[in-house]
Amino acid sequence: MDKRTEKTKSSILNAFITLRARKPLEKISVKELTDLARINKTTFYRYYADVYALSEAIEEELIQNCLDTLPDQDIFFQEEGIYRLTEAFVSQSELFNIVFSGSRMDVAIHKMHDCLMERIFRFHPEFRENLEKKVMLTALIYGIFESYLVYKEEDFHTVIHSLALLNQAAL
Repeated sequence: MDKRTEKTKSSILNAFITLRARKPLEKISVKELTDLARINKTTFYRYYADVYALSEAIEEELIQNCLDTLPDQDIFFQEEGIYRLTEAFVSQSELFNIVFSGSRMDVAIHKMHDCLMERIFRFHPEFRENLEKKVMLTALIYGIFESYLVYKEEDFHTVIHSLALLNQAAL
């Protein structure tokens, strides 16, 4: 990506995050965003179909960046994997809370589920067609995420250790 494109996309991203921190996604207009980014609408539309497409791209990149902190091995079912993944999301929590605020939190959980399932299937292709395993994995992923949200103000290491034990026991 050339420097101008990089600078333009960075301006769009920064303007979006600024606006998103103040209002719901549904209330952000392309005009408002482009004015804040100091670009014209044509430039915005060169990269994104609308603010929803921009939000989608940012959401996916944020989740992927967190998942990329896991080594390319099968550690999701180990305590180290739960620690690393949680630490990645915690380190991005401010941005995560802005991008996925309000009605978008459900989207975050679904996207994380889908990305984690694909990662697990890469290491365990036999799980892809096994309904029992997929149901258990879905319950684990959603359960771990929700449990973390409920207990995030408690002792971090105890919470993560408990989630890892649950994860290991289930599979």
